[in-house]
Amino acid sequence: MAGRQPIKFGILGCAGIARKVSRAISLSQSSTLAAVGSRSFEKASKFAKDNGFPDSARVYGSYDAVLDDPEVDAVYMPLPTSLHVKWAVLAAQKKKHLLLEKPVALNVEELDVILEVCESNGVQLMDATMWMHHPRTAKMKEFISNSHLFGELKFIHSCLTFAGGQDFLENDIRVKPDLDALGALGDVGWYCIRSILWAVDFQLPKSVLALRGPVFNKAGVILECGASLHWEDGKVATFHCSFFTDTVMDVTVVGTNGTLHVHDFVIPFVEDNASFTTAVKSGFTELVTGWEPKPSEHIIMTELPQEALMVREFSRLVGSIKFDGLKPDKKWPILSRKTQLVMDAVKVSIERGFEHVEVMS
Repeated sequence: MAGRQPIKFGILGCAGIARKVSRAISLSQSSTLAAVGSRSFEKASKFAKDNGFPDSARVYGSYDAVLDDPEVDAVYMPLPTSLHVKWAVLAAQKKKHLLLEKPVALNVEELDVILEVCESNGVQLMDATMWMHHPRTAKMKEFISNSHLFGELKFIHSCLTFAGGQDFLENDIRVKPDLDALGALGDVGWYCIRSILWAVDFQLPKSVLALRGPVFNKAGVILECGASLHWEDGKVATFHCSFFTDTVMDVTVVGTNGTLHVHDFVIPFVEDNASFTTAVKSGFTELVTGWEPKPSEHIIMTELPQEALMVREFSRLVGSIKFDGLKPDKKWPILSRKTQLVMDAVKVSIERGFEHVEVMS
């Protein structure tokens, strides 16, 4: 995007994650913070001041005002999931490209409404799954795609948990049925499902089976759950997500020849590098006293944090539409929809008493 005007972002809402993405917009070198809107002008003004918005940025006391701002090219939307379909549709109708926080919708029917309006208005949609844009992710894919080193993929396990604490479990929007009714399945389960689909090149499973023992709050929102995913060729994946336990962000991908392990796949331990380990044809030493060969660690450096790389890629796509007359890239909406389909199937399996549910595209 050298020599081009930066993509101008508007922020809808002042959620905590919007602080991180606002910083990413400033760091990306391809975009700028142009506006922020909240239901309260005072809240939006404080957010802009606290997060280093430039003096030129407009502050609004409504979401509509951001969407009506002719200078805004794109919006980042970290609103509660129950509000996505309304505000995403309005954004697309006003030709605002959309970086949409996950989970993207309450169900695939709502998402299809959003996707249809985005397509009919020539709007780029991308979900804000930041780890997809870290250079480590591409390096990990190189390994599991190497038939000599890794072999044939057989099994995947993904686990994402954190201890929310009493205040979180009582007051956070992610436990409120009228705001984020998908609870832990939508908030952390989304990442687990996305990591599994990423490992299998986004080939949808034939069916999913929710694991018994999910935990709900008094309002019926999921606080902890898991599931297994099954493919016709015999591949199996499992995941576990929870608001109750210590922070874990693990993915293990097992092949006939090799294994991949990553322990911080959603948020790397540090911003400027991230690691993963691989093992190839590991066995045991004589007398079974150790491993041979031992797993090896791979450290991948990055010039920018993954969220800034996400904003940079999104801005590149928006720029190609704005300046070059190209059409929106369909890759990211497809990935969002496939993730949503699997998440929906897990929810249905829970509701049906832990039955196998076919995943229909």
